[in-house]
Amino acid sequence: MALDWGFEFLNGLQKLFLNPLFYYLFIVAGLLGFSRVKRERKQFHVRAKDPFFEIRQLLPLGFVLGLILSVVTIAAGLVIPIETVIFAALFTFLWSLTTNFRFLSPVYTIGFAFFATLFFLSKKWSLPLIESHTPEWNQSILPPIAALLGLLIIAEGILIFRNGRKGTSPKLVKGRRGLRVGVHEVKRLWMLPLFLIIPGEALQVPFEWWPVFSVGGQTYSILLVPFAIGYYQQIQGKLPVLAVMQAGKKIVKFGIVLTCLSVVGYWYPLASIVLVALAIIGRELLSMRQRLVEDNLPFYFSQRNHGVMILGVIPDSPAEKMGLDVGEVVFKVNGVTITDEESFYEAMQKNRAHCKLEVFDVNEQVRFVQRALYEGDHHQLGILFVQNEKKWEDEVAVAKEQSDLGYTNHFPE
Repeated sequence: MALDWGFEFLNGLQKLFLNPLFYYLFIVAGLLGFSRVKRERKQFHVRAKDPFFEIRQLLPLGFVLGLILSVVTIAAGLVIPIETVIFAALFTFLWSLTTNFRFLSPVYTIGFAFFATLFFLSKKWSLPLIESHTPEWNQSILPPIAALLGLLIIAEGILIFRNGRKGTSPKLVKGRRGLRVGVHEVKRLWMLPLFLIIPGEALQVPFEWWPVFSVGGQTYSILLVPFAIGYYQQIQGKLPVLAVMQAGKKIVKFGIVLTCLSVVGYWYPLASIVLVALAIIGRELLSMRQRLVEDNLPFYFSQRNHGVMILGVIPDSPAEKMGLDVGEVVFKVNGVTITDEESFYEAMQKNRAHCKLEVFDVNEQVRFVQRALYEGDHHQLGILFVQNEKKWEDEVAVAKEQSDLGYTNHFPE
């Protein structure tokens, strides 16, 4: 029996690479990265992260969470109809075409797949080119899908909390008074490969105590399914890391409540319909409340009368090596008090071989950072500020002038 299970896991793993959604998600993540770089270059003339950042974030943590949830779903005996798997993939494709990545939350892909499965099986229809082994329609098919939805929402919250806070993208927008202000944008896509038990003629399940189904001669197989989890958040009134972590915690709690309530469906299967509907409504309310709270907060990244706030730090730049962070305010450069970006670079010219900064950190504590400057260092130290309105040609001219003075030979990207 153990050998049969081993072969089934290997077979399920093989089918992952035959699933077109697996490759499609890599393509979407790549397009997401390139569109982000295009926007950042347009606004800052330099990218904050390389275009492959989103692809690198796509799988590692999702793979770990997928293994954990696979153990949970198999141990709990959640049997998911192949129709649900196919509908979830279709809705993933459809929602991705909107380019609104919050619609790739499991509550919208699995949630809508739940109702599509309910309607489809109740009509006793069959999918073309698909040999379904789903048993005759009955209400006991519904609770496992609702439980899976709750577990995937928990995974969504963990991914947001642990991974969404990394590499948030700085962005310039128009504030309420028409002035240019800064925000941070999180637009992320993750893949969560999950082993699922589906009805099929491959593996005989020996455990009579599993609550989802009765064995009764029905056979089952294991399929490794790639689920997409998308997230979008624009942050204007808080530090990006804190805002994303708070959002992740709320979604984890929401998923835990849904998973616990899904147990009721095993006694009252129709309760699963109500639960999934409430999940969709509840997740939408969470998103609406988040946007309303953000809209009512003052802009955190705005031009200051004293000092300049750091909107972004370019990886591997002198700024990162000095330990500067998003949300900190630089108020002195080489002993000169600064008021804007222009005075910042003028003060840097006082000593082209060394840079000493005095900053207020995010806890409003004063700290000092300094570093020697070398040929080839980024001409702006790798700091992104909330810029004044000006043409890119002027910035290129400034960069060239600094180069002629011997400060650096590195031009904006």
